[in-house]
Amino acid sequence: MRPARLTLLLLLVLLPGGCGTAHYRKSADKEAARIIAQKTPAVPNMDPRFTIEPSNEISLAGLTLTTNLEAFLGNEGLSESNAPIVSLESALALAVQRNRDYQNQKELVYLEALNLSLDRYRFTPIFSSGGNVTAQNQPQDVARAIDQLAGTQTALLSQDTKLVQQYNVSGRGTAGASMLLRTGATLASSFSLDFLRFLNGDPRFLVQSSLGATLTQPLLRGAGYRATMENLTQSEHNLLYRLREFTQYRKDFSVRVARDYYGVLQTRDQTRNQYLGYQNFLQNVRRGQANAEEGRIAQAELGQLQQAALSAEARWINAVRSYKQNLDQFKLTLGLPAEARLVLDERELTSLRVLHPDLGVEEAMQVALNTRLDLQTAKDQRADALRRIKVAANGLLPRVDFTIGGRVDSKPGNNPLDLDYARTRGSAGLNFDLGLDRKAERNSYRGALIAAERAARQAELQTDQVKLQIADDWRNLDQAKRSHEISDLGVQLAERRVEEQQLRADLGRGTARDLVEAQTALITSHDERIAALVNHTIARLQFWRDMGILFIKEDGKWEELTHAKR
Repeated sequence: MRPARLTLLLLLVLLPGGCGTAHYRKSADKEAARIIAQKTPAVPNMDPRFTIEPSNEISLAGLTLTTNLEAFLGNEGLSESNAPIVSLESALALAVQRNRDYQNQKELVYLEALNLSLDRYRFTPIFSSGGNVTAQNQPQDVARAIDQLAGTQTALLSQDTKLVQQYNVSGRGTAGASMLLRTGATLASSFSLDFLRFLNGDPRFLVQSSLGATLTQPLLRGAGYRATMENLTQSEHNLLYRLREFTQYRKDFSVRVARDYYGVLQTRDQTRNQYLGYQNFLQNVRRGQANAEEGRIAQAELGQLQQAALSAEARWINAVRSYKQNLDQFKLTLGLPAEARLVLDERELTSLRVLHPDLGVEEAMQVALNTRLDLQTAKDQRADALRRIKVAANGLLPRVDFTIGGRVDSKPGNNPLDLDYARTRGSAGLNFDLGLDRKAERNSYRGALIAAERAARQAELQTDQVKLQIADDWRNLDQAKRSHEISDLGVQLAERRVEEQQLRADLGRGTARDLVEAQTALITSHDERIAALVNHTIARLQFWRDMGILFIKEDGKWEELTHAKR
């Protein structure tokens, strides 16, 4: 064979199919996306457009800007001048795209898909190649070296051998394929190529090749579909569980973003209330100064009003600080830089209404038991544990493997593709391992039994926990509804109380303490009413979420349910 043809053949044998890193990344992304898409229909409300690639479809640049400077923010109001107004829907979309923990959760799904791709790969033909090239110089009987590679015996007939300093290059290239079958059998084939090139003396190329295949089938231990496919089966289930966890995380995430969003608006509204209260206290001070000059009230009462105004100013300043802190923290939830400027849409707060679920606790529990993804996972994990008992029992069996193989070498000469099929060699046999040492396997089997019992208890516990969670959600929701009704009445009473005290003050019949207490109560009642409304909204969302029926759209926004009444 000519050196050029041999070089080409060696390249075909040894070439590993190397590609750039970009190719491997693209290949991994494509396969993971395909696997996730296959599993997505099995998980209700899983994101159908799942990807771990960052997206910039939503940004602050296209949002409406503020035009007014809010006096109740004091000097901090300047930081909101011409700032983008972020609605709840925009906030959810931003958080889905940019939140760091949300991205981490998506990557966990992706990594689980990669694990599954590897376990699936084990049941496909796996190709390999390798080789070596060695240059050497050594004293050698040239004729004997040639005959050993060529398969002849002429050197044995010669009595006059001559040792010379021989320089040569030798090498070996191998290529093979193996495949694991679902019965537990392993099928392997290989092709090897050996060559020797003398660099001085005899310039000949000596080439020899060999083709072989082997089939190994376990008959007891490791045999059968269940034992062979266990890793793949569990890997398939693990991805399904991870998708369910991510779907549940999406629900939790949307509720958390909504809670934080309304929380920022709530502190903003409290800041406004504190500011208005402070202005009312200043007005009381001015009225009190006029009454004191006319002798209608004592200086002590005026001092009370002045002290109350100072306390109101301090509460307002603290409220501004709390609002800005909550807003800054919310920026991190959205995945925005700390220096980003934004304002949350106050219309989201004013549009809130008390929508109370129109179903009972028992009905809600039954819905949760049928729809909760974590309960489905707990049941499936119990089935996994029972299946692994049988797999562990298989490990206690002795190993008996049936093996059959064959090998054919190339004919004498320098043509490695000219195989001598007439001299094909074959073999068949049994390999035994009676399993006298089964301590590890015994422990694994007993551990599998315990794991199954624990999985059963965990499934029962999780079912009871869901029932208690639904009952607790219902109580929280009912309490939030009642709190809102009470706070609404409290605002009405506080307003009438302030009007009465102001009228009494104008007539000189009231006291500064009564007026201060009435106005403080009014501020508190306004804060409590907004807090009760926000609490009821979040409690309702948590109730739907824990029932397993909170449907989340691709942008993170939920679909409002009709099982509610005002």
